[in-house]
Amino acid sequence: MITVKAFGGPTALFEYGGLRFLTDPTFDEPQTYVSPSGTELTKLAPPKAGPETLGRVDAVLLSHDEHADNLDDSGRALLAEVPLTLTTVSGAGRLGGTARGLAPWESAVLGDVTITGVPARHGPEGCEPITGDVTGFVLTGAGLPTVYVSGDNASLENVREIAGRFGPVDTAILFAGAVRTGLFDGALLTLDSEQAAEAARILGAEQIVLVHFDSWAHFTEGHDPLVKAFTGAGLIDRVQLD
Repeated sequence: MITVKAFGGPTALFEYGGLRFLTDPTFDEPQTYVSPSGTELTKLAPPKAGPETLGRVDAVLLSHDEHADNLDDSGRALLAEVPLTLTTVSGAGRLGGTARGLAPWESAVLGDVTITGVPARHGPEGCEPITGDVTGFVLTGAGLPTVYVSGDNASLENVREIAGRFGPVDTAILFAGAVRTGLFDGALLTLDSEQAAEAARILGAEQIVLVHFDSWAHFTEGHDPLVKAFTGAGLIDRVQLD
């Protein structure tokens, strides 16, 4: 098992292979943003701690840069201080600086750790022109556990493909929350609670860390539905929810 510190929303810090990784940095106070599609995204709660508490960060694993609930203003400022940001190919082009894009199944090596970009889909099939490109990550290394970071993914088909290549994984950091907006007639933009439990089962994860289910108005399922779903799946003893 690895130690994961969650800050609210999709933001979590973990140490792996002697390196410190941060997912989707969001440290702003509550406010409303407008996404590229014109959708309003409202943050309801402050982070559990500020970026000044992070200590050293060796790399940011950024699922995508176009939505403020995954990269907000303070998160963007933080990227300038981090040696490496791994994200989508299109996102790296927009961000510049130390950002590097990973196409699906492309890998980067940092110290003893290999980070592989894996498929993610932020909504129903064909959503990419509206919701943009998204990536997940798998971290591996000699003698190290396998870690999966889902990013904003609504596709269990992607999870099955990732499990086929890397499974079983030791730790799954799953973005949940059953995100719905006015896009696509309210279709899911991330996994709902039942799907998150199914993803954990498919992956064979021994440690399950759930993030991206609180602090924003467009999350439609939070703590209690997740507890219910993972209890029903017989996996609740493996789950970290805070």
